[in-house]
Amino acid sequence: MATTSPISEDAEKGIDRGGMAVDTSSDRLKQSAQAQLSEEATEPLGRLGLYLSQFERQLIKYNLEARGVQRVEPHETHAQTWKDYIQAFLMWLSVNLAAVNITLGMLAPTVYYLSFKDAALCAVFGSLLGCLGVAYIATWGPVSGNRTMIFTRYTFGWWPSKLIVLLNLIVLLGYSMIDLVVAGQILSAVSSNGHLSVVVGIIIVAVIGWVITTFGISIYHMYMRYAWLPQLIAISILYGVSASQFDLATRTAGDPRTRVGNRLSFFSLCFSAAITYAGGAADFFVYYPPSTPRLPLFTVSLLGLVSSFSFALIVGIGLASGVTSNAAYSAAYSSGQGNLLVEGFSSLHGFGKFLGVVIALGLIANTIYPTYSSGIDFQILGKAAQKVPRFIWNTFGVIIYTVCALAGRDHLSAIFTNFLALMGYWLAIWIAIILEEQIIFRRRTGYDWTVWNQQNKLPVGIAALIAFLTGWAGAILCMAQVWYIGPIAKQVGEYGADMGNYVGFSWAALVYPPLRWLELRKLGR
Repeated sequence: MATTSPISEDAEKGIDRGGMAVDTSSDRLKQSAQAQLSEEATEPLGRLGLYLSQFERQLIKYNLEARGVQRVEPHETHAQTWKDYIQAFLMWLSVNLAAVNITLGMLAPTVYYLSFKDAALCAVFGSLLGCLGVAYIATWGPVSGNRTMIFTRYTFGWWPSKLIVLLNLIVLLGYSMIDLVVAGQILSAVSSNGHLSVVVGIIIVAVIGWVITTFGISIYHMYMRYAWLPQLIAISILYGVSASQFDLATRTAGDPRTRVGNRLSFFSLCFSAAITYAGGAADFFVYYPPSTPRLPLFTVSLLGLVSSFSFALIVGIGLASGVTSNAAYSAAYSSGQGNLLVEGFSSLHGFGKFLGVVIALGLIANTIYPTYSSGIDFQILGKAAQKVPRFIWNTFGVIIYTVCALAGRDHLSAIFTNFLALMGYWLAIWIAIILEEQIIFRRRTGYDWTVWNQQNKLPVGIAALIAFLTGWAGAILCMAQVWYIGPIAKQVGEYGADMGNYVGFSWAALVYPPLRWLELRKLGR
């Protein structure tokens, strides 16, 4: 709903598919501006640049997005309707009703030895906390017209913000890699005698996701309007056919301090899984008008995120809780989390395998989100990178995470526990600084969104960088990972307790205000 497609005859006449009038003169102005940007961006690339420019013009011809990092001006946004809020809710629902979150839930009983009740509570409230940050960042898209990492410049400045962009690229590509591994495992498990290898499954999902992201945000939003429905049906059936195998009686293992530590670590893992979406949350709402009320957008985003996360995580927890008492579940889990998910459908035989395919293909929606944002983030790294069209960077990103998925396809559990939790630390610190900049220093002055690409009018970013590194120091002292347990985290139980997110957030929040006050006083911006 972010744009209207003029492919149909109705749209050419100024009527969208919903029967509502659209401002075609504004659309022509938008297309003209995009064409100009495309030519400017590709001119220095020689003959290759001409081919890329021609391809971009074809995208614009069919109202498919050629825009990269450039700000969406107020006159380029679409008219606001109540459908925008439904679109936002359905987008988040489609993204998170995904097998990757089901397999994440499986870690609670198998890695952290939590009971079903403890794991479910940690999953719901951990993801809720992370989703608050995502919904908050999402509201900056309509207000600013800028992509998420461009908005970061208004706190971190020109050069320090590039560090944030690099970290976000690692998050986006890493999450896509996990999606592909899970999809590959599921597609291989449902094939006859495993004739479809995990490798082929990974490539299938990667290619489909690449096609959708190449053609931009209008196709993305159209896909997201409907992607949630087959996932909701398939996961609901999974609940129905596997619930009898859920172990609701076994208690959390370990002594009292170890139980506390494991609960907190899984809570933090779910928090990290949710907050990873914050790094691109504003990207998908830049075509909403600046007048869009922030509270309704925040609310529908939060509802879509929390409901989908909770629904997927809890079924994963239930499936994995049956591993100790069900031999078939145990054998399936030993071959990979995707195999356990398919085993949950085993009583349905052929129809169960079909539902497994539906859930695997649902990961496309979860893959598109980071793939699209990564193409924009690559452009923010420098002026030379900005000259390369977004769809080329999307292609580059797909190649990177597909190769990584192929290499790590046999180590999904290790990737989850070692990588996913680590991604949440910097995002929590980043949000703390963004939040304080708005509340303390911009409450009266506001932001000048027109200077997004003017280095000398943006903050220097020294205060934000020092606060960010200070937050990281706190996170390192309090993180609990398989490969490292911080000295403070070690004090809780046998395996430590992961408190890095909360300590990192707190430390950054404590030091940023005085540093920013000093930066403004001495440097004036």
